[in-house]
Amino acid sequence: MSQKRLHAKCLCGGVRIDADFEELEIAACHCDACRRWTAGPFLTVEGATNVVPAGIDALGIYRSSEWGERGFCRNCGTPLFWRSVDGEHYALSATAIDDLGEPPFARQIFVDSKPHWYAFANQTEMLTGAEFFAKVAPTQEEPHG
Repeated sequence: MSQKRLHAKCLCGGVRIDADFEELEIAACHCDACRRWTAGPFLTVEGATNVVPAGIDALGIYRSSEWGERGFCRNCGTPLFWRSVDGEHYALSATAIDDLGEPPFARQIFVDSKPHWYAFANQTEMLTGAEFFAKVAPTQEEPHG
């Protein structure tokens, strides 16, 4: 697949984000921080590159851990992205993207943190927090958030 430029925005339109993606797949994060932040699992498209925000005066950044930051609109509160502090990993909110199309729901992470009272019917790759960190940061201890 060639790179695809996608456009995202918050509910009020005050923050807009353009980003390139090599592959379009939906992922769900069930970690405690994402569920608290979004009032449910955080649905993302991972691997954003060439990220260009507009409306940065309304863009809030919250450092939720030693290694992660969350971007949101300070006006309407829309969660827009999660990124690693080092910029190596960037996940854009799937629900904020315009014209996403129909990418597959490919993976769920932090399934060991997911409450028992909900489950997706889709067949996806299922990774615990430890399995996810072993995949993306094999030399790092398991951080949270």
